[in-house]
Amino acid sequence: MESTRQITKAMEMVASAKLRKAQNQALACRPYFETLYATIWDIVESNTDMTSPYLSARQGKKMAYVLISGDRGLAGGYNSNVLKLLLSQAEGTEMTVLPMGKKGADHLKSHGISSLTESYTHAESISMGDCFSVAKQLCKGFLKGEYDGVYVVYTKFRSVLSQTPECLQLLPLQKDLEKKHGNCQDIVYEPDSETVFETIVPEYLGGVLYGALCESRASEQAARRTAMDAATQNAQEMIDGLILQFNRARQAAITQEITEIVAGSQ
Repeated sequence: MESTRQITKAMEMVASAKLRKAQNQALACRPYFETLYATIWDIVESNTDMTSPYLSARQGKKMAYVLISGDRGLAGGYNSNVLKLLLSQAEGTEMTVLPMGKKGADHLKSHGISSLTESYTHAESISMGDCFSVAKQLCKGFLKGEYDGVYVVYTKFRSVLSQTPECLQLLPLQKDLEKKHGNCQDIVYEPDSETVFETIVPEYLGGVLYGALCESRASEQAARRTAMDAATQNAQEMIDGLILQFNRARQAAITQEITEIVAGSQ
C-alpha cells in the first residue's frame, strides 16, 4: 500500500507539471484565434449581400465530429464524460467521427462507429500543423456535401477543479452575437473580401481545433491530478487504518501474554 501511495503521489506531481505547460499553450494560441475570428465577422458585417457555403445552414443529418479524448486513463471521468456527450449529441444523425486520442478511438471501435481517419489517435503527438490539416480536410468534405455539419467535442478547462465537456459547432459558421468587433469599412482586402473569407475559414477552424486540443490537454492533466490526489489521500487513510489495526492487534497480543504470565506465576 505504501508503494501504491508513492506511485499515485508521483503521478500527481507529473500531472501538475504537464498542467502548467498545457495552460501556457492554451493562453498562447488565443490571440491568433481571436484575430481570425474578428476578421471573419468583420468581413461578414461589411458585406451584407455576401453568400458563402460556410454560412449556409443545411437540413441534412450527415454530421462529422472531431472527438478529443485522452491517450490514457486514471483521469477520473475525463474520457467517459466526453464520450457520453458525443453519443448524446449525435443521436438520430448519421455521424462520422475523427478521433483525437487513443481512448476515444478504442471506444468507437468497440461500439462499431466509423472513423474518418485514425491518423491522429495519439493526442499528445498532435501538432498545430495536424490541426490545420484536419481543418482543411473537413472544409473540403463540407463543401462537397459529404457533411451537413461539423462539430468538435472536447473538454473545456475552467479551473483546476472544474472541467466540463462541450460540443462546439464549427460548420456552418454561427455568429457569436456577444462578440463585438470594430468597424472594418476602412480595411481593404486583396484581391477581395470574399476570397479572403474563403481562405481564412480553414485557418480559423484549425485555430479552433488547436485551441480545443490545448483546452482538453489541460483538462486531462487537471482531472488526473485531482484523481491522483484523491487516490493518494485514500491510500494514506488506508495505511493509517491498517497501522491502527496492527497496533491494536499487537497491543491485544501483548496484553494477553502478560495476563497469561501473571496468571501462571500466581
